[in-house]
Amino acid sequence: MIEIETKIINDIAIVKSNEIIIKDVQSAIDFIMTIKYETDCNTIALNKNSVVEDFFILSKGLAGEILQKFINYQTKVAIYGDYSKYTSKPLKDFIYESNNGKDIFFVENEDDAIKMLSK
Repeated sequence: MIEIETKIINDIAIVKSNEIIIKDVQSAIDFIMTIKYETDCNTIALNKNSVVEDFFILSKGLAGEILQKFINYQTKVAIYGDYSKYTSKPLKDFIYESNNGKDIFFVENEDDAIKMLSK
């Protein structure tokens, strides 16, 4: 059983886990539905350590598939953590474009996640 810490701030479910919660598309759907059921929130801030590392290798296609599920289930998400180790220009461009949208954000910390999701 994966240990997940969840708290709600401004109708945003803040989720922390030191274990990987989102490994693939099905685990993402399960996660979205669990958070919606348990918190009645459709806005989620999730720590980066909870997402499988392959997500951040865009050529694998996992990020697109998973984030499409968040969109399909009308769930805004901010994934917060340290992105400084990534040197991939496509990933940096993807993060930039996402952060200029209204549904998906990649930020440094929980406070920034709350700020972006509260807009």
